[in-house]
Amino acid sequence: MADQLATDIISKIKAHAEPSGEEITTNTELTALGIHSLELTEIIFDLEEEYGIEIEMNTVDAWSNLKNVGDMVEAVRALIAKKA
Repeated sequence: MADQLATDIISKIKAHAEPSGEEITTNTELTALGIHSLELTEIIFDLEEEYGIEIEMNTVDAWSNLKNVGDMVEAVRALIAKKA
């Protein structure tokens, strides 16, 4: 069961994902959602604004570090914890 942070991030991802009818979970691969570099950048900006964090990675680093939704959730969680 996803926690509130994961639920919030999944809803942001859904806004940029290609609709497939399948449920998005923390195990869902970002590439399976049709999310490419521009969408990933927009999602990262949304997350930075929402949580007052700064995600320091260019698109190449983002793709190599963020394979699935869970990776993105944990990256945001770590940055929020650092901020606190």
